[in-house]
Amino acid sequence: MQIRTATQSDLEQIVTIYNQAVTEGNCTADIEPVTVADRKEWFNGHTPERYPIHVMESTRNSEIIAWCSLSAHRKGRRALQNVAEISYYVDISHRNRGIGNRLIYHGLEEAKTLGLHNLFAILLDTNQISIVLLEKFGFSRWGHLPDIAEFPDRICGQYIYGRKV
Repeated sequence: MQIRTATQSDLEQIVTIYNQAVTEGNCTADIEPVTVADRKEWFNGHTPERYPIHVMESTRNSEIIAWCSLSAHRKGRRALQNVAEISYYVDISHRNRGIGNRLIYHGLEEAKTLGLHNLFAILLDTNQISIVLLEKFGFSRWGHLPDIAEFPDRICGQYIYGRKV
């Protein structure tokens, strides 16, 4: 498996992996699957030089099995230019193999290279797998937005986890 910078041709697989998380209902605040068209603006808002999207690709068949992004926080506000949100998603058939660990490690190393000083993640407060993973990499809970995510069958909050790079 190798990690590389995402290209436009990867967007469909990125969306497919993201939509698995939407369907699971515990990994994102989206309630309905998104389309490639829905995510084009998001994708185009990332550049390898500042806010990259990386994919993990299977060396066996070039399949995208996971992705990680560093996204601008409050874009355009110069005092926040060295802060980024980290997001990561792993294809359901490739979980529990250390891929999330590799993505977060890669994201942290990339953040150093890019001169970012703080990374944060926003996650549902019911997402125990991400909580454990982030804490393993030195992220701590910086905030809680209680009962903010309203799903058809439940209400939950969001945590903000962060760390210095």
